[in-house]
Amino acid sequence: MCFEKNICCDKVLLQLPSWHTVRTVSWERRSYSGWKSVPLSNFEYVGDYNHNCSLRIRNIQQEDAHYPYHFKFTTNHDSWTSRPIYLSVTEDLIASVVPTIVKEGERVILACHHSGCRTYAHVWFKEGQKVSQTYFMATREDAGMYSCALQGQDHVQSKAVFLNVYYAPKNVKLLISPPENIIQGKSVHFSCTSEANPPVKSSEYHLFKDGNVISVGPNHSISNVQPSDSGQYYCQAQSNIIWNGLFQSTKTNVNVLYPPMNISISAELTEVTEGSDVNMTCHSNANPSDIGYTWYKTSSSSRVQVGSGQVLSLSSVKASSSGHYICKASNRVGENNSTELLLSVKIDNAPASFPILAGTGLTLLIGITVVLLLLYWW
Repeated sequence: MCFEKNICCDKVLLQLPSWHTVRTVSWERRSYSGWKSVPLSNFEYVGDYNHNCSLRIRNIQQEDAHYPYHFKFTTNHDSWTSRPIYLSVTEDLIASVVPTIVKEGERVILACHHSGCRTYAHVWFKEGQKVSQTYFMATREDAGMYSCALQGQDHVQSKAVFLNVYYAPKNVKLLISPPENIIQGKSVHFSCTSEANPPVKSSEYHLFKDGNVISVGPNHSISNVQPSDSGQYYCQAQSNIIWNGLFQSTKTNVNVLYPPMNISISAELTEVTEGSDVNMTCHSNANPSDIGYTWYKTSSSSRVQVGSGQVLSLSSVKASSSGHYICKASNRVGENNSTELLLSVKIDNAPASFPILAGTGLTLLIGITVVLLLLYWW
């Protein structure tokens, strides 16, 4: 492993009787073939003959952990051997991702280093799943934690390293609340979202209406929405990850519903004579445009329904038809009334009195003529 390890056994020799003098010290390890002294090439005794029996192992390898180690010393009267000591030798694996921050489409190299002096085959893992390529062009899906292990020892993995992949906005969406049935006078909220790394800044969101910017930022609200707010909306997200990085959502039509408004009544004549036909028409603007019309004749004390439909037709009107008329227009959003229209019906006596007078005068003239003729002849 190309590093050193000390086996310490302080105070082992302190309990010797005073008449014992240490003559020799040594370390041994047991293999399948029996006890053997540790080789001198990479083992060094760094203790003393009094109370320290430490052993230093240079260039430690995996096979050095396969044996039990014993410290042995002799005195002028006897010899002792310690209990077995076992080594734990692990590879220090170091995973590296070069570079650790990339833009989508740039090259990434995975490299695994270990503290051993030999070359080992490695395997790679991303979020616990094996990775086959150690050289690739990064995509946003490649971002994550990477670790490596010696081949055949997948359970012993290095410390994970994070690969951060920058990418331009995707899935830019414009959310409108409420999404439908937006009614005049109510409030409506616009929210723009996207997926990007790094995230899109607030100042890099723009909301458009009919091709014109109306606000900057991911959120926009209209507290008292009006029919003039109807139109085509979309959101745009800006990114510096790529050149000219402008990304927009799909376009959404906002349709503001409102009850009938600007209601008026028109008629060809508002002053007519008895027996005439009168047509009155009701006009209004509304959304939805499926409008129902109801007609009323009003007075100071009552309101009487006289018809329905956009046109009110009165045939052979009488003097009693005179009065004030209003039209009520309604749709599923609400209703409103028109202003009043005054209809005046007049009585015309001239055509009826002329034949009566003419007939009476003619009869009187004939009578006088007859009387005069009779007197003459008499």
